[in-house]
Amino acid sequence: MARMHSRRKGQSGSTHPLREKHPEWSSLNPREIEGRILELAKAEKSTSQIGMILRDQYAVPDVKVATGKTISEILLAHNIKPEIPEDLQNLIKTALKLKKHLDGNPKDYQMKRSLQLTESKIRRLMKYYHREERLPEGWKYSLDQAKLMFE
Repeated sequence: MARMHSRRKGQSGSTHPLREKHPEWSSLNPREIEGRILELAKAEKSTSQIGMILRDQYAVPDVKVATGKTISEILLAHNIKPEIPEDLQNLIKTALKLKKHLDGNPKDYQMKRSLQLTESKIRRLMKYYHREERLPEGWKYSLDQAKLMFE
């Protein structure tokens, strides 16, 4: 399948090695892993940051294999969910960086195009999250609102 915003073919992604059970060398059991996830979530870490911290500091190679649930599912079970999903937040932050660059460099046409493509991805994701009811009703993206939200 081709890439969305270029005329190139896609590259296949890497796959995790198939693991059927939690390795013996990992020191935490599933209940302790859930406790660590909740601690890190209360410290306002994102799901990807939680996964990296568990991997690097607590030797948990795969949360889903260890607990049977993903980090997001564990957080939803304990009623801890972000107002805006993490991937949408990251795209909005990228759009803000691009806009800041464009304010100082108005002739940078490549960045203008990049901002257009990023905002297109944001709108597409926003439509999906409204359909899945993961965004609040009536939530809309605008650069001005995003500046207030993230600064």
